[in-house]
Amino acid sequence: MDVSFLDKIQRYFGKSKVKPEQYSSLALAYIGDGVFDLVVRTIILDLGNGKVREFHKKTSNIVKAPSQARIIKSVLNELTEEERVVYKRARNTKSATSAKNSSIVDYRVATGFEALIGYLYLNNRLDRALDIIKQGMEREGFL
Repeated sequence: MDVSFLDKIQRYFGKSKVKPEQYSSLALAYIGDGVFDLVVRTIILDLGNGKVREFHKKTSNIVKAPSQARIIKSVLNELTEEERVVYKRARNTKSATSAKNSSIVDYRVATGFEALIGYLYLNNRLDRALDIIKQGMEREGFL
């Protein structure tokens, strides 16, 4: 039996008493941002040995809000109804922080993307999250 990354974390540190559906959209986006960042860092590192500064530049270009917005927009039609609900709820959530180097629209769309990735991760559906990420990155020329 394959044990997921999430299962391993929960085995070592304890399982959350909160179900993924109970987290706020911004909490889902918080964990989704970390998951997406780890996926992108892994992809960049797998391209070969190099300078950390170059890894960081390539990663930053993909994980920034405008790029995330492009990725999710390119796969919106393939999302399930459940996934669309999670995405839209987060996209429409007002955040205490503001967009640093992007439009407020891109920032909110990216928040929806991150929340969706976080939701799928916390529901132990990382394969689906990776499918969405891969499809969007391929369509937008990041892969």
